[in-house]
Amino acid sequence: MHKPILIIGACGQIGTELTFELRNKYGAENVIASDIREGSEALMQSGPFELLDATDYSAVEDVVMHYEIDEVYLMAAMLSATAEKFPMRAWNLNMNSLFNVLNLAKEKKITKVFWPSSIAVFGPNTPKEDTPQNTIMEPSTVYGISKQSGERWCEYYHKKYGVDVRSVRYPGLISWKTMPGGGTTDYAVEIYHDALKKGSYECFLSSDTELPMMYMDDAIRATISLMDSPSEKIKVRSSYNLAGMNFTPKQMAKSIAKHIPDFEISYAPDFRQEIADSWPSSIDDSAARKQWGWEPRFDLDQTSAEMLKNLNG
Repeated sequence: MHKPILIIGACGQIGTELTFELRNKYGAENVIASDIREGSEALMQSGPFELLDATDYSAVEDVVMHYEIDEVYLMAAMLSATAEKFPMRAWNLNMNSLFNVLNLAKEKKITKVFWPSSIAVFGPNTPKEDTPQNTIMEPSTVYGISKQSGERWCEYYHKKYGVDVRSVRYPGLISWKTMPGGGTTDYAVEIYHDALKKGSYECFLSSDTELPMMYMDDAIRATISLMDSPSEKIKVRSSYNLAGMNFTPKQMAKSIAKHIPDFEISYAPDFRQEIADSWPSSIDDSAARKQWGWEPRFDLDQTSAEMLKNLNG
């Protein structure tokens, strides 16, 4: 029997699907979902749920002790576009929640932590193509600054206190099951919804903005694979680069047009364009591939086929 797992931020875009997958793998009773608000009906009915403020240390500790939690997946965060509007709220949520979980691990109340980073840690001076695992970062967004700081703290807690913390830098994520939550890559989900509803989409990024992306199934698989890997294989304790595919809005529109021939796209770049321009266009994830066997399964056309089939279902 697997020891109990706590997912903090279980109602978000990644947290929802991660909860279902972990419950499927380890049994619903062994996976405690938590968030500051209730999630979808399907999530709430699928297993134990706790209302939990990730920034409240004693509340998190109470849940950990009550359920005798072994592993924590900390998915709660304020994402890039939203964080630009509420900088201090974003910093408070993104950093204090991490300290709470790292300190519980330091005190040996939990044994393993997953915390997601992001391609937002990179900045305008980072090499844009095949961005290396170790490189100049200098993030220019509130979200990116919090994620880069988090990476440094994760590595520090591992070296100083032996905390078994693991992380990946997610690219933009594409899912049909949950709507995105205020990120700069949200267009890559919205576009499928509008393609089916309206036959057209107005994109908030320019036509040739190339960004690293990933189908959600790959992201969930990578997350669980990293956590299942033996500790000695995990050489990077800040966060691993993770890659799936790279494309522009224009290329995505062409992929959709293979299924919806009359689909039209227009462009009206907004404040998110500047954020996207500071991020890489492709990622070198060779460290993750070599050290714990990461390999993506979905390309753009496979993703389009899956998204349109499931949203139209």
